Amino acid sequence: MAQSEPTAPLDGPGAAMLDALFSQSLVGLHLLDTDLRVVRVNTATPAMRDVPVKDVVGHRVDEVYGLLDADEVMALVRGVLDSGVPLVAHIVRAHRRGDPGHQYFHEISVFRLETPSGDVLGLAVAVVEVTEREESRAREVVLEMTREHVGRTLDVLETCQELVDVLVPRVADIAVVEVVDAVLRGDHPPLAPLPRDVPLRRAAFRSAAGTGTDADAPQAHPLGDVRALPGPTPYTQALSDLRPRAVASLDEDLPWLAADPARARAIRAAGAHTLITAPLTVRDTVLGLISLYRTRQGEPYDEDDVSLLLQVADHTALSIDNARRYTREHTIAATVQRQLLPRRPSSHPALETTPLLLPPDSGGQWYDTIPLSGARTGLAVGGVVGRGLHAAAVMGQLRTVVRSLAAFDVEPDELLARLNDTATFLAAERATLPTADPLHRQALAARFAYAVYDPLTLTCTVAGAGSPSLVVVHADGSTEVRNVPAGSLLGSEDKTPFAATAFTVPEDSLLILSDTPLPALVASGDADALRRLAEQHRGRPLEDLRDDVLYALAGSAEPGPTALLLVRTHPFPADRVGVWQLPDTPTVVATARRLVRDRLADWGVERETAHDTELIVSELVTNAVRYGSPPLELRVINDRALTCEVRDGSASTPRLRHASVADEGGRGLFIVAQLAQAWGTRYTPEGKIIWTEQNPPPG
Repeated sequence: MAQSEPTAPLDGPGAAMLDALFSQSLVGLHLLDTDLRVVRVNTATPAMRDVPVKDVVGHRVDEVYGLLDADEVMALVRGVLDSGVPLVAHIVRAHRRGDPGHQYFHEISVFRLETPSGDVLGLAVAVVEVTEREESRAREVVLEMTREHVGRTLDVLETCQELVDVLVPRVADIAVVEVVDAVLRGDHPPLAPLPRDVPLRRAAFRSAAGTGTDADAPQAHPLGDVRALPGPTPYTQALSDLRPRAVASLDEDLPWLAADPARARAIRAAGAHTLITAPLTVRDTVLGLISLYRTRQGEPYDEDDVSLLLQVADHTALSIDNARRYTREHTIAATVQRQLLPRRPSSHPALETTPLLLPPDSGGQWYDTIPLSGARTGLAVGGVVGRGLHAAAVMGQLRTVVRSLAAFDVEPDELLARLNDTATFLAAERATLPTADPLHRQALAARFAYAVYDPLTLTCTVAGAGSPSLVVVHADGSTEVRNVPAGSLLGSEDKTPFAATAFTVPEDSLLILSDTPLPALVASGDADALRRLAEQHRGRPLEDLRDDVLYALAGSAEPGPTALLLVRTHPFPADRVGVWQLPDTPTVVATARRLVRDRLADWGVERETAHDTELIVSELVTNAVRYGSPPLELRVINDRALTCEVRDGSASTPRLRHASVADEGGRGLFIVAQLAQAWGTRYTPEGKIIWTEQNPPPG
């Protein structure tokens, strides 16, 4: 300590002033000798006035004052005596004599006293009671922690647990949160007063008692228990008039304890002596109830605690209501998604599929398997950027457009171009919404991958918007990652054309089509996952393989929203296809009818259907001979439907028209349309194919 200038000894007026300082100071003063015993003291603070001076002088402060951290405080005081470094504005906690249940805060400053020559005389200790200030500061800390830590997730139960973690042990030794059960499902909360029969779920519990877990602490009911509150009790009264209740003493004589025996037993077992309970409300609706108990902290709850709990309850109720609204919208979006998705993937003798959506209830992910002409199948996976009901609605619109476009037998790259036109139109509509509408600020974009598999030619043609991926696992266990051309997201302003790629898919292969990259399966660092999948895929149900893919993705970094379609190919039965090359002569029609008649007889097709098929083949071959160009090919397929196809080398498009009574021709396609369930034209690099389908399929 720096040496001060020598001063005159205190006698006369100086001694009188020192006496006046000790008798009139508003700050508690102590003089301690080198043994830390009190030499002189005043009674400025209430804690000091409770202890007679004669019981203080000659004793150490930890012997006469109820210091809660006596050893720590005395170590700090001893450090000032040894080092000379003052201790300024340090907070200590203490109990008053005769009031051991109440805690008080004091701010102390300690200075070493020395003679002019440097000899240590002792210590001077200045004490100011700051209980009210520290309690107010502690309440502000609780409020700040509540705003920071409660409501970080859109989950009701997690929000309730965050609340009790903040309150225990800062405000309570035991905290319980109960929530109206319907709120957890996202339903609208009931209006106040809460009807007696409305069940509440015990959503969160925390206890500061002992060293065990919360599960070991006494509870009236376990977490997750759902039941209506018996009454009348302070809990039911708080839920009735939406006012908090503070019970200063939980003694055996309280009449309402008999109304709720389970809660009374838990109160006695925990040793709770004071209670405060407050409702969780938003706009005159009841969301739940907070109940706080004190077992270790001796002082009962006061008006300041009630005010604090009301502020905490307001913030928590808003957080719970936000989580409830999210749950409701999430549930609606998941329901809409389920209704818009196919009930089950289409079955096919040469193909089996199973989908995997991650997350399964985002609302924007979708898949589809679309039966196409010629025993082919369209495979679609996609996802709208975003979540919730709006994403589900856009998903339904895009899936409908995909189905409609696929019915026209367009190639995958052309289908994506047409689909992008629709997405761009929807994005433009969204941009015209009022600026106050949240959707106005959300750009519409979607990922999409579309593939067409032909089991007769063993080819797969695929195109994508975004960064799709396609993994092929062959029957021999070898694997390859096909390079699917990446394209701009649907709805973007990029006008770059979409590209398609075609490749051969051997029989008994496994295809994994995704609208996003699959790092867990295709990254070089995770090759083991792909190898295990390749080794195990033969002979296992496709649903089991889907689970394997899910586990592989879950073990990697979060892949983000992803839609996958697992496809297993099988050989198409050779005896269910008939293919003939036809000469380009007028007599070929009779030949074609005979070939088809014989093949249908082999398949056991009923007579009426066979007769209609002969007429269809006759008209299609006649059109090919008259308006097309060689080579001519006739193909019939006994698949989901009885399919007839006539191929020729001309790219001219046939047109259905209604001939007049006097016309000698022009009725061929009209007859075909009447006899067939569906018909259309499919273009190939070599020409076109006119096809028909008759439903139901033959027996």
